Amino acid sequence: MEVVKWTGKEGVAVIEMCNKANKHNLEFAEQMNQCLDQVLDDRDLFSIVLTSSDEKNFSQGIDVEWLGQKFAEKDFAAIKSFMYGMNNIFKRLLLMPMPVIAAINGHAFGNGAILSCACDFRFMKKDRGFFCFPEVDVNIPFLPGMISFVRKAVPEPLFNEMILSGKRMTAPQLEQGGVILKACENREALMADALEYAGTYKKPRPIFGELKKRMHKEIIRVIVEEDPEFIEPLNLMTGH
Repeated sequence: MEVVKWTGKEGVAVIEMCNKANKHNLEFAEQMNQCLDQVLDDRDLFSIVLTSSDEKNFSQGIDVEWLGQKFAEKDFAAIKSFMYGMNNIFKRLLLMPMPVIAAINGHAFGNGAILSCACDFRFMKKDRGFFCFPEVDVNIPFLPGMISFVRKAVPEPLFNEMILSGKRMTAPQLEQGGVILKACENREALMADALEYAGTYKKPRPIFGELKKRMHKEIIRVIVEEDPEFIEPLNLMTGH
């Protein structure tokens, strides 16, 4: 089953999550990584727009039903592969030698919101959809790496409030808070704005990649060195 696909449009790779709620599981991680491989191999591309084909959702985050099933089956290898697979996606977006623009076309919850924070820039439509980190309400703490790169996208006072409250934010609120570049009128305007912005970045890949490597050096260190301390023992949840 295809859960991620992409097309090229005048030098811009439009990556679409195409599984309705776009929940993250091992299949999602594998297909997204394959998609990023293909985009990198196409030397005619100079920018990426990440969005969803669903009318309601950008991504509702981790597939908790899949995760619960794997815990019940004691398939810990699959869970670890998923966690490391998602971390690989986050690292690749952070270091991608071209701009990555998230076009948030609906609800972005938990890992879905986190995924958008790994991108360089964000746009969101304002006629429908909330953006939030509900981990505080479902007893799933952020990994250290997530905290590091979400902080680059969300200014500290707002980051503190959102992480500790699980508050749902609208596109206009996120625009005012500096999380997104623009709250767009609707889906059509969102894609038009994101594609237009993506088209302004015709930069050489080597310098773009090197700048991001230096900018995000500490974030990558945390993902690589600190996250395994929680992933290996599967210390992914807290008690009630």
